[in-house]
Amino acid sequence: MNLKTSSEVETRTLLEEVCSFDRKGLFDLGHPLLNRIAESFVKASGIGAVQAVSRDAYSIATQANKVGNNGVIPPPDVSATNKRGLPAGLRGETSNKSLEAMVVNTGKEALQWGVAAGIYSGLTYGLKEARGAHDWKNSAVAGAITGATLALTLEDSTHEQVVQCAITGAAISTAANLFKGIF
Repeated sequence: MNLKTSSEVETRTLLEEVCSFDRKGLFDLGHPLLNRIAESFVKASGIGAVQAVSRDAYSIATQANKVGNNGVIPPPDVSATNKRGLPAGLRGETSNKSLEAMVVNTGKEALQWGVAAGIYSGLTYGLKEARGAHDWKNSAVAGAITGATLALTLEDSTHEQVVQCAITGAAISTAANLFKGIF
């Protein structure tokens, strides 16, 4: 009987684990399309969450420095450098309100990034399977549909915004596809 002791058990570094994701994937949902959508969603959601947390934390920190001598927080700056201002609740009223608002904003943004990645990845895979080729045309169609979908998730989206986001999505994804072979 050959029992391995704990010192003989295979150990893998974090880098080896991350690199193996490309070979075996994060999920096995029974179909490559579902696997691709789920993996894209999870990876992009993580990126979106990190981006939202860093942006909101920076906003909270810089807003805290702007408290006047009388302890009153001035209204948010809506100049050309800060068009969005701070999201509601991130104006530093209390740390609990700021933290709650940051969690809500992070969740919304992570979901939005994940949905965009899942839609784009699923469309490119489906178009590749349907057409038998992976080229700039697939990227353009997938980018346009993804851009239009993202525009529809915005509050008070207009027809012009949907069209602009579709064109932008198509242009960015087509350029990325064309430049993929160059770089």
